[in-house]
Amino acid sequence: MARAAVRLFLDKGVAETTVEEIAAEAGISTRTLWRYFPNKESCVMPLLTEGIERTAECLRSWRRDQGVSGLIDLLSSGCAGASEPTVAMLDMVRLTRTEPGLRAVWLEAHHQAEPAFAEALAQRAGLPEPDLVISIRAAMLNSALRVSVEHHAFNADTPESLAAVSAEAVVIAARGLPS
Repeated sequence: MARAAVRLFLDKGVAETTVEEIAAEAGISTRTLWRYFPNKESCVMPLLTEGIERTAECLRSWRRDQGVSGLIDLLSSGCAGASEPTVAMLDMVRLTRTEPGLRAVWLEAHHQAEPAFAEALAQRAGLPEPDLVISIRAAMLNSALRVSVEHHAFNADTPESLAAVSAEAVVIAARGLPS
């Protein structure tokens, strides 16, 4: 459904795309679509939550004896590897520049990602729940990944892959603030 919505948004524009068209393209009834999504822009959320879930799984798989390079390997080698949804997600991110409704969904997805990442990092640290340090680290990682995806999407002519840009962003976030 999310990829169908992105295809229609690209072909027709968000304003000209109807919920009925999205439902038909996805092969579901309009009533079903309304049951799960409050507006047509939110139909892209599953595309984004897939990435959040994969990234949280990578964070949970990241062993304590591995450094940042271990996390980068996990993120780039399957946990959050490139796929068809990544292409659709990048198309959707490009639309966020001119479509405020899609920008709101994109930012909401990242708002939801932060506690998921914090829980995964707390689990990795052996904590029952995220503390302030873990929460800040999750926020830094979340922001670094958001900015790297936006940078890659908005600079399509760059020779770097999304994985390379994301890896660089994780390294930058891991360095923290300068002293």
